[in-house]
Formats: sequence, structure tokens, C-alpha cells
Amino acid sequence: MTWTAPRVNREDFPLDLPEREALQAFITWHRQTLLLKVAGLTGEQLASHPIPSSGLTLLGILRHMAEVERHWWRVRVAGEDVASLYVDDDEWHGIDPDSAARDYRQLLDEWSAVDRTAAGYSLEHLFDRRGETWSIRSLYLHLIEEWARHNGHADLLREAIDGETGE
Repeated sequence: MTWTAPRVNREDFPLDLPEREALQAFITWHRQTLLLKVAGLTGEQLASHPIPSSGLTLLGILRHMAEVERHWWRVRVAGEDVASLYVDDDEWHGIDPDSAARDYRQLLDEWSAVDRTAAGYSLEHLFDRRGETWSIRSLYLHLIEEWARHNGHADLLREAIDGETGE
């Protein structure tokens, strides 16, 4: 039986939330947006290269965002000794349609782990990023940008796969 990405709902949120809750709500909204972009697609479709001039795949984006959140929150901020999910940017290469269900689950599991980590730090908490000092607030803004960029890629990939468009 071929695995298919599940249907999901994206939750709206009020824009008058306190800052921390608003930042987290935007991250959650972008996460759910990616899940909407892949919903109903098979592992084969997620692993496909629907735009011939690009090496991007929807499965690669799923894998990349799991790695991004793990790296920033758990490695950079919390200093956890957790291995990278993919070696040498391999989240983009070696895409296997048979791993789609596992990769999807890994993304959801990583969100739970990073949300627990993030909850332990104030927006003013500072951490080192390759010799630069960043705040948790800056990290949230960076991740919102990262999510928005890759969701734009996902829009194009999904439309090229089956014509599906939307937010």
C-alpha cells in the first residue's frame, strides 16, 4: 500500500497576541502550511522533481525543515548533543519515496522536541551563532523567514505536480 500524506487543518490565530505567542503562532501557521502543501500526495509525488530546472522536492523541503529546526533550537540554542538528521545537506539528496512516511513523522516529532526546548528560553536569551550573538527573538524572525521562503518553493512544486494551488 502506498503511503499518502494526511489531510490537515491550518489554524488561524488572532493578530493581537502577546509577542512570544504571536511569534510561535506564525511558526505554527507556516508549519501547517507546508503540511497543507503536501497533503494528499504519495511518497512518489513528494520525491519527484516536477520542475526540471530545479533539484527541489517536497520531500526534501520536509526533511530540510526538520533539520533546520533541530539545528537551531536543539543544537545552537540548547547545546544538545544530538546528531544531524542528514549529513552534508543530504536532506536534499538521496530522496527515497519509501521513506516519506518516516520523514513526515520525523518532522512532526522534531516540532514537538523543539517546541519543548523553545519554551524554556525568554525572547531576550542570547546564544552564539558562529561568533555572532543572536537572541531568541531574532531566531524566531529568522525561522519565520525560512519557513516563508520554503513554503513559496512548496507552492510552485505542488502546482507543478498536480495543479493544486492555494495559500
